[in-house]
Amino acid sequence: MNDLAALYRNRFSEADLPGKRRIWEVLCRDFFQQYVSPDDSVLDIAAGYGEFINNIRSGRKFAVDLNPDTTEFLDDDVTFHQTAADQLTAFPDNVLDVVFTSNFLEHLPDKAALSRVFAEINRVLRPGGKVLIMGPNIRCIPGAYWDFFDHTLALSHATVAEGLLLHGFALDRVVDRFLPYTTRTALPQHPLLVSLYLKFPLAWKILGAQFFIVGHKELAAAQAAPLSSRVADVISSQE
Repeated sequence: MNDLAALYRNRFSEADLPGKRRIWEVLCRDFFQQYVSPDDSVLDIAAGYGEFINNIRSGRKFAVDLNPDTTEFLDDDVTFHQTAADQLTAFPDNVLDVVFTSNFLEHLPDKAALSRVFAEINRVLRPGGKVLIMGPNIRCIPGAYWDFFDHTLALSHATVAEGLLLHGFALDRVVDRFLPYTTRTALPQHPLLVSLYLKFPLAWKILGAQFFIVGHKELAAAQAAPLSSRVADVISSQE
């Protein structure tokens, strides 16, 4: 994308940001925080307006994005690097506890680029470190998925899960339907209603159109079972 800053200035109104921040405060407090310890080193890839990294409680916070405007929205305790997700050269090997990314992978040009991103995430995570990924599920919104000019890579929960397995991760949780497609749709806007939604996974099955996946960097060689069966086992165990 030639002018990422201009694209996002056109797409998102600053008037919408306070409402999004309130939603993400609840999402981090009531859901994502369970995967992040207070002393963890956390990286938010494609951090956008800092909704996740500003609200998660952790020891050290890092954010990367190609959009230079991102730094204007990050709290003072977040270290920002303007770089591509497959070029995390600011980070040595095996140093991070958690890597998070939301609504980013679908913007990559192809599976080769996705593979490079997964390889970099694996490199910077310590053994046992977690990767948390959320994004729109092509199975749930096959038409609306393409309404955004910069959506180029069609992904489902199963696609991303298998890709993680191929790059040295074990799967801890695979949710095919989690949050609604956008915060402007069916997700309740009031913080109390957002909190209530998170407590009822049955509602996710009705309103959810984004997947959520948790994996961890394996300590040893991958299991011998075929990838497809390993993805299926994780999904079926959580239905």
